[in-house]
Amino acid sequence: MVTLQILPYSEIEHLASLSRIRKILNIAKENKIVLIQGRLKKEEEAELIKTTMEEIDKDFQGIELAVIYPRESKEEGMISNIKNTLINTLLGDRQGLTIVGPASIVKQIKKDPKKIELLTTEKRSISKPKSKPGSAKKRK
Repeated sequence: MVTLQILPYSEIEHLASLSRIRKILNIAKENKIVLIQGRLKKEEEAELIKTTMEEIDKDFQGIELAVIYPRESKEEGMISNIKNTLINTLLGDRQGLTIVGPASIVKQIKKDPKKIELLTTEKRSISKPKSKPGSAKKRK
């Protein structure tokens, strides 16, 4: 089973950069895929990757990270460009979507203009082989 956790921007906007990174990483370490409204700053993305690399061990294999920016069309008019500039000024890093998932679950995140593909691995539990009927030893 894959668990997605949505993290609204309002939950992380008041946090310092390191606290944001720690919150995201802690969720990913719980084997959950985090969908963050908005995006991290470039420095925060770099710090997230650095911190992840320092914490890799046999239980935590790292993360997969993807940032989806709002569609930017070059064919937009001047009014649309002014509107987008105003929205970016007012909302800051709220535009876009950030996906962070544990590498043990997320194999790859593919982006193209019309869709996002999140390829996951199947976690298999190790179970004891079942004995076949009639294969048990008979007691005398």
